[in-house]
Amino acid sequence: MNILAHSHKLALGTAQFGLKYGLANAADKVPRDMVEQLLKVASAFNITMLDTAIAYGDSEQVLGSYNLAKFEIVSKLPAVPSNCLNVEEWVLEQTMSSLKRLKTDKLHDLLLHRPAQLLGTNGEKIYKSILKLKEQGMVDQIGVSVYGPDELSELIKRFDFDVIQAPMNIFDRRMEHTGMLKHLKKKGVTIHIRSAFLQGLLLMPSEKIPVCFAPWAPLIKQYHQWLNQQSLSPLQACLSYLNQHSDIDKIIVGVDDIWQLKQIIAAIDTPITDIPDFLQSTDEGLLNPSRWQR
Repeated sequence: MNILAHSHKLALGTAQFGLKYGLANAADKVPRDMVEQLLKVASAFNITMLDTAIAYGDSEQVLGSYNLAKFEIVSKLPAVPSNCLNVEEWVLEQTMSSLKRLKTDKLHDLLLHRPAQLLGTNGEKIYKSILKLKEQGMVDQIGVSVYGPDELSELIKRFDFDVIQAPMNIFDRRMEHTGMLKHLKKKGVTIHIRSAFLQGLLLMPSEKIPVCFAPWAPLIKQYHQWLNQQSLSPLQACLSYLNQHSDIDKIIVGVDDIWQLKQIIAAIDTPITDIPDFLQSTDEGLLNPSRWQR
C-alpha cells in the first residue's frame, strides 16, 4: 500500500490551532510544539494544503511562526461588516493582514465565510473585490465556503468561482445527490470537502453520543451495525467514502495530535464496498452542527 500516493487528497484543517473546536474535541486548542510536529508529519506524508481562516482565533498567527513554503494556504474572509463604507478597501486590508500574519506573499485560495452576502446589496462589490485580489496576484483562486447545495445553487447562477468548500460525509450526501458535485466538476471548479466526520459525531462510539442526538438514534445504530458487519473502523469508512469519490479534490481534516493524523493517513486508503443508501439523512437538524442543541 502506497500511503504517500493517497494522502495528497488530504488537507490539514487548522481551526484547532487557534481555538477550541468540534464535538469530540475534548482538548483545548493544540499546543504550539504540537503544531510544529503536525506540520512536519503532514509534509512528510505529502499533505500540501493548510486550511485556515481569519476567524479561527490566532490560527493564522500560529501558522505564520513556521516556514510554510511547502504548503498551499487556504484562508477565509469573515462577513463584511454592515457599516462598511468601502468594501474593496476592507477586503484588501483583511487579506493583507492575513498574508502578514501567515508571513506569506500569496494565498492559494481565498474563500468567503459568509457567501450569502454575495446575494445582498454589497454582493457585486464583494465579488469584484476578491476578483481584484486574484488579478493582483495575492490570491490564486477565489471561492466560497457553504453549508450545502441549496445555498450554492443561487450563488453559482450569478458568480463564477474557482473553488468551493462544502460539507459532505456518510450521513450528508446532499452535494452528491443534488447533482451539485457533477455540475461543479463540469465547470472545472475545485472541490474541498469539510465535515468528513460530521464534527466528530461519526467517529464516536455509540455509548458516548450525546443525548441530543436521540431523534436520530435509529440511523446512528444502523451506521454502527453496518461498520461492524463490514469490519470497518468509523475513520476508515468516513475517509474512504470521500477518498474514492473522483469529483472531490481535497478532504479537510482537523486533528489535535500526531497520533490522530497518522491514523487518518493510514485509514484513507481502505478499499470500501458501496455505502448503503439508507445510511444518510437530509435533516438539517442533524447535518448542520449550528442547529445542534448542545
